[in-house]
Amino acid sequence: MQMADIVVGSGPSGVAVATALLARGRKVLMLDGGRRPEAAALAARDKLGAMQWDSWSREDIAAYTAPCYEAPRDGQVRRFGSDFAMVPGRETFSDPTGVDLRASLAVGGLSNVWGSAVLPYAALDIADWPLTEADLRPHYRKVAQLLTVSGTRDQLSADFPDALPESARQIPPTPQARTIMSRLSLRQSHLSDLGIRIGAARQAVSSDCTECGLCQHGCPYGYIWSATATLNGLKLHPNFRYSPGMIVQSVREDADGVVLQGAQCDPLQGDRVYLAAGVLGTSQILLSSPLMRGRTLTLKDSQQAFMPMLHHWAPPKPVDAQPFTTLPQLFAELSDPAISPYLVHAQLYSWNDFYAREMQATYGRRLPGSAPLWKALARRLIVAQIFLHSTHSARINLRLAPDGRLDTKVHPGAEAAAVLDAASGRFARAMRLAGLHALTFARRDGPPGSSFHVGSSLPMTNAPAPSTSDLLGRPEGAQRIHIVDASVLPTVPSTTITFSVMANAHRIGAAQV
Repeated sequence: MQMADIVVGSGPSGVAVATALLARGRKVLMLDGGRRPEAAALAARDKLGAMQWDSWSREDIAAYTAPCYEAPRDGQVRRFGSDFAMVPGRETFSDPTGVDLRASLAVGGLSNVWGSAVLPYAALDIADWPLTEADLRPHYRKVAQLLTVSGTRDQLSADFPDALPESARQIPPTPQARTIMSRLSLRQSHLSDLGIRIGAARQAVSSDCTECGLCQHGCPYGYIWSATATLNGLKLHPNFRYSPGMIVQSVREDADGVVLQGAQCDPLQGDRVYLAAGVLGTSQILLSSPLMRGRTLTLKDSQQAFMPMLHHWAPPKPVDAQPFTTLPQLFAELSDPAISPYLVHAQLYSWNDFYAREMQATYGRRLPGSAPLWKALARRLIVAQIFLHSTHSARINLRLAPDGRLDTKVHPGAEAAAVLDAASGRFARAMRLAGLHALTFARRDGPPGSSFHVGSSLPMTNAPAPSTSDLLGRPEGAQRIHIVDASVLPTVPSTTITFSVMANAHRIGAAQV
């Protein structure tokens, strides 16, 4: 009798590898922590989701959004008024100070709180990988079918041909985004001279999106993709079983396959195990296991920064008048070897309801009665979220503490500040062509891990050695333990991470072993 392949984690990499395994005729058992929003949070979401947004009352909207406004500023991200998606830092780290990365035990993992941005890795950025763009291409296409990617073909399509399926449609950009693109379309030669290409954001959002504007609080209609949606489809497959609530603590191989040990439960046996628990969850499991006990793992970060910009022109309509979305609107890719041998990626966001609140919280105490000023400025605010390649960014060492949490040691990226300065200045010059003034002095550089674009603790290589894995995500010495989340990426390029992690997980699951 065939034993099941066990997938640990129901986030993006988990559902991607499970999809590929089922397509090969394998039996799959998926385990996860099983955390979901509280009943009250789900009731508030479902109440709005049962109505058209133009029939929502102010009271209903206020009740739904208030918990997200009140979320603590400690790296936690709240959706649907709940903290279910992230494990608090103090539960994962012996000392969470200085690391904003978080683990997840939720159904769907961190896809419950992601920003939906989708872009494959450019050939330039993975030229030093043991895999090629061609190796990943068919798996990008398979994963794009799971994600319902929205977008349009434009200036970015030549560099990222696998970003959009043929059937993709664009979610209408906001009026501010349309104005920026319209102005920049007349200045393409100037942008080229600056080494910058700009196009519409690619988003994992259903084209049925009604643009209700609550993206940052959790879509009441479920139009923003999360792995939970794919998991619900997997549950219909006769070869798939889902067992929530089991937190895996360690794994080992034996003569018959693999053995998993969880808290307060009997050992579980399978043919192979595919670890998709996220870089922190996977690290805890491996460092607690015979294969890697007593070792140190090193995560590579993709440094992020937020650069505010103000547009000189008046918005074409009230920016907070629905319909609109608050997802990333535009992608900008900077290619200049004088700044970095890799792409520097930026995502541009137009108005959202957090801007004025953030400015009031940051500056308002110094200027009593200034709330109307921040509200007015927020209506002209565009924010660029800039990401660097991991080569320029921090490293985070992980060791298992005696109590099972993770001890961390951060090594800042020596080049990060200089590369960010140069890239921010170049993006500022580009945005000036669209009538935006970049407030480079107000740029906010994120702490290590805050981008959540983190991985490479066991990078894939053609010749596995300690602290690496082979091309099927197997650490040195393992034959049936596969890692399929971001832990095995050789590096972390600046463009969005989830799409490529899913494609690689699908590739590993599709391999005949």
